[in-house]
Amino acid sequence: MKTVLTSILLIVAFATTTRTTVGEDNACVPLPQAHAHNDYRHNRPLLDALERGFCSVEADIFLVDGKLLVGHHPRELTPERTLESLYLAPLAERVQANGGRAFPNGPTLTLLIDIKTNASVTWPVLHKTLTQYGKMLTRVENGTVVEGAVVAVISGNRPFKEIAEVSPRYAGLDGRLSDIDTEMPADLMPLISDHWFRHFKWNGEGPIPDKEREKLLNIVERVHASERRLRFWATPDNEPMWRELHAADVDLINTDDLDGLRRFLHAN
Repeated sequence: MKTVLTSILLIVAFATTTRTTVGEDNACVPLPQAHAHNDYRHNRPLLDALERGFCSVEADIFLVDGKLLVGHHPRELTPERTLESLYLAPLAERVQANGGRAFPNGPTLTLLIDIKTNASVTWPVLHKTLTQYGKMLTRVENGTVVEGAVVAVISGNRPFKEIAEVSPRYAGLDGRLSDIDTEMPADLMPLISDHWFRHFKWNGEGPIPDKEREKLLNIVERVHASERRLRFWATPDNEPMWRELHAADVDLINTDDLDGLRRFLHAN
């Protein structure tokens, strides 16, 4: 019996010392550049990203029978997987527990909401839902920006006019590179996102061409001069691509590989 007990204790001790948990390897250090693309496809939406320090997550939504359901395709939707249950309610609980931030003393977290259904029909329901969580959200009221623990940004089918007219406004718009020089204020369009291969040919294999690196740096400079942040989607999910985006100071690095990007950012 003593021999068996000793063996069990040794196994437990070995597992404890060799296991990599969320609290180890600096995993909970906030990573402002880390964006969880299609975050809802991970085993634990939102939580997997937060436990790895990601400061930006993306959720696609469909308006179905008055509910904002989360998923990439209509066939993936289920009644219990709502924007509120997967993201807003857990974030509100976390913000309250952390003294008003998603990470203790950390940066504002970005919640990118990609509308897949009709924009004008979906927005009133989304606005009403966001209003219920207004205490934790960045808002614009009478032209004044009041920073919150979470900034909501609307992508996909974007109701430009409806969002611009509402006050207080609990969400901004996700723009495109063609929007950089518009007169739309940065508080209304705080983020610029675009498809990587609409502007670049480099796919992360071999060195990036000098002209493309120069173009990337120019885009970053223009976006930052407009007081907005920048993200590309459809970027190859590999270290050479992450290295170029990181070096160019692209604000959000898109990934489906949470652990891979986490390790890269901690090492760089």
